[in-house]
Amino acid sequence: MLNKLFFSLLFVSCQALLNPVYAISNTYDLHLQVYPNEDQFQIIADYKVSLSPCQASAYLKDYEGARSIPGIKESKIISRSGNQVKVERVVEDRIMLIPITMRSVVQYKELSEQIIDFEQISGDAKLYKGSWRIEPEGEGTRFQFRANVEVSSFVPQIVVEYFIKNQMTKRFEAMAENATQRLAQKQLGCK
Repeated sequence: MLNKLFFSLLFVSCQALLNPVYAISNTYDLHLQVYPNEDQFQIIADYKVSLSPCQASAYLKDYEGARSIPGIKESKIISRSGNQVKVERVVEDRIMLIPITMRSVVQYKELSEQIIDFEQISGDAKLYKGSWRIEPEGEGTRFQFRANVEVSSFVPQIVVEYFIKNQMTKRFEAMAENATQRLAQKQLGCK
């Protein structure tokens, strides 16, 4: 019975992938694209929030504040040296009905107020590397995320892709909502 359920869910997930939707959220003008490339995925996303560039930069650099994003159970700075910050993270989620926990140490390089590069230096993924960029746009700021990811998993790639598209969409929406709430509470350290 459990095998039948698993394969039914897998079939539904695969069917959903045949008709992907990339522009997911109108509230934050969120766009998410996932490109499979052999065992890796390239993730390209962007969304807009009514923050000043200073507020957007402060929000991205609040690494420990990431705990307020669904699925991120732990996020703590373990070292800071100049423009480099090492952050230990624990992510808990589900693929289908299977609970997963992923641990990582990610090194962030704050190249400027608008650019942060990152790379996993240890952890459960084989590869996690990319960047955040922020750009003023109208009365707000556009957050741009680019990453290459390779997970070490027994789960088929098509299921991983479906998971990435759905969970990343939820996380980016949560980040945008969280930034908006923090702006309303004036907790971003900018005028």
